[in-house]
Amino acid sequence: VQLQASGGGLVHAGGSLKLSCAASGSDFTINDMGWYRQPPRKQRELVAVISSGGDTKYADSVKGRFTISRDNAKNTVYLEMDSLKADDTAIYQCNARVPLGRWRTEYDFWGQGTLVTVSS
Repeated sequence: VQLQASGGGLVHAGGSLKLSCAASGSDFTINDMGWYRQPPRKQRELVAVISSGGDTKYADSVKGRFTISRDNAKNTVYLEMDSLKADDTAIYQCNARVPLGRWRTEYDFWGQGTLVTVSS
């Protein structure tokens, strides 16, 4: 399973960006899909996650500003980011949790990071 992310860039504070991440491969299903970020000089943190059924969870710092969604037919997850702040500056990575093998053990797959820079 390969994940390809896109949509990062430079935006002014208060602006918006939309990230996309498409999963490709053969013969797989995806359970949860999510977005994580790593701000400069900080550890990676969860931003938002969405289940295959559409249940969502957000970090407190982004609630009300970010919206995660997915298109199961396209194996794609999106992150709509509004009212961006300088603190949102980070490398954003998408994640897919894929059950594999006889016992359907879940494995994490990661996309390449995409840089989001919010200027104040």
